[in-house]
Amino acid sequence: MAKKRVVLTFPPELTEIPLTYHLVKDFDLAINILKAKITPGEEGKLVLELSNGSLEKIEDGLDYLEKHGVTIQPLSKEIVLDEEKCINCGACTAVCNSKALSMDADARLVFNKESCIVCELCVSACPMRVIKVMF
Repeated sequence: MAKKRVVLTFPPELTEIPLTYHLVKDFDLAINILKAKITPGEEGKLVLELSNGSLEKIEDGLDYLEKHGVTIQPLSKEIVLDEEKCINCGACTAVCNSKALSMDADARLVFNKESCIVCELCVSACPMRVIKVMF
């Protein structure tokens, strides 16, 4: 299954138009909202993971959004953990809704980058400040 993670930026005049609805209905895309900040009348940001049987359908859906004035950027942020400085306290696991951070049977922190949605909650939860966001 083809997948793509993107950041959509909606100009203020588009925040009340159901453009993402058309990704599902017209382009047969599954959308997973990873992060959103949409307020009517203000610039909005939406981080999505789009999936479908073909990358071509995903690109067609993104072209549709661009033609309507939505700015599209690939999700290029990632969480980086300094494992050497980590004390395995597990504080970050309590705020990790995607379960990308967990503790193994030996009480050691495990970070699954594939599951990470870059919500950044773990960054402020880490008392040792060993989790960072990289662009």
